[in-house]
Amino acid sequence: MAGFTSHMAQALAEARAAAERGEVPVGAVITDPDGRVVAAAGNRTRELSDPTAHAEILAIRAACTAAGSERLPGHDLWVTLEPCPMCAAAISAARIATLYYGAEDPRMGGVAHGARVFDHPQCHHRPQVYDGIGGGESRKLLQSFFEERR
Repeated sequence: MAGFTSHMAQALAEARAAAERGEVPVGAVITDPDGRVVAAAGNRTRELSDPTAHAEILAIRAACTAAGSERLPGHDLWVTLEPCPMCAAAISAARIATLYYGAEDPRMGGVAHGARVFDHPQCHHRPQVYDGIGGGESRKLLQSFFEERR
């Protein structure tokens, strides 16, 4: 078995690119069961005029297309911010094996905060969850983005 490799640096690069486009800086990366990156995305809600165009959703769509399936068993998702309830539900529906996220989102999060989607009895699939991966850098990126807009 290969050693653990974090893909948070690439997710952070996607988040920085999103910020440069004027989007909330959130980035996501999906790896396949062999650890290869199969999708990467940053938020594009404004660019696409689509409230569902969160980094996680875009990455899941691309990974599903690459896999030729609506499910991604054995795949891991790296995201810079705690997924919202919509994204958490999509992670469950896609059967993502492991979720790694950076900064907590007490206001809009859906994993450790708010809706806690994976804790509901109706949740069909619960990924393993590891939080705080690159959380400091993710938080700093988000804070500076919003400070510049105030």
